[in-house]
Amino acid sequence: MEILVAKSSGFCFGVKRAIKIADKCASTRPDGDIYTLGPIIHNPQVVKRLEESNVFAKKSLDEINSGTVIIRSHGVKLGEYKEAKSKGLGIVDATCPFVRKAQDLVSQLTAEGYDVIVVGEKDHPEVKGLVSYGNKQVRVVSGLAELADMPRVKRLGIVAQTTLPMEKFEDVVRFCLHKATEIKVFNTICNATSTRQAESAALAKQVDVMIVVGGKNSANTRRLTEVCLAIQPKTYHIEVASELDSGWFAGARSAGITSGASTPDWLISEVVERISAMCPN
Repeated sequence: MEILVAKSSGFCFGVKRAIKIADKCASTRPDGDIYTLGPIIHNPQVVKRLEESNVFAKKSLDEINSGTVIIRSHGVKLGEYKEAKSKGLGIVDATCPFVRKAQDLVSQLTAEGYDVIVVGEKDHPEVKGLVSYGNKQVRVVSGLAELADMPRVKRLGIVAQTTLPMEKFEDVVRFCLHKATEIKVFNTICNATSTRQAESAALAKQVDVMIVVGGKNSANTRRLTEVCLAIQPKTYHIEVASELDSGWFAGARSAGITSGASTPDWLISEVVERISAMCPN
């Protein structure tokens, strides 16, 4: 069995930075009292490892009354950031710089009087955070269907969730060209996302089976799975190596492996080792 791993697999820059920040906090405060507001990244195995270092994920600030709170890589709502400060908590900001840039742009566009559209998943924590930096008129859309009732406006600003597929962003921008007199468009999609999707698509064309490794709650991992499935029907999304099924590889001569941006290298290595053990020939 030939096993090919996508070059860009493993942590992206923002995730790697967030984990490094959390590890540094844990080493300087070994007794704990360190929390993340929501999971620091969308990978349960990494979140569990941080718990072993006394860094615990909490759902809300109601559960954190003292100590240090780490702002996760997806960022948080502006109101949550202000609340953490008002509670006197130590704040360590691990927001991905690309997410921070998008937050600043939403704030800037709103201040300049633009109607703002955020293209992304409305329930994703990153998008919820982006919206909070604008006003009540900020509109979240995941595709063209949600723009059917959009009225014409004078000034329109558009930004994207950093892990959005480029084609979705382009579709929305193209549609909005006819809906405003003046438009400001900021491509806030992380280059690593586009590169990862392109590499995964190319790999899916070469192999008999495609494995996508990453958290089931990871939006960018789900998108990678969609990209690969459209090319290779034998595409499977797993979180850990134990989910692999030997039946998936029956008659296959090659397998490709890619991963979401929150998947650590050690999980990918375990998948490679397990496939090798299942298909020794």
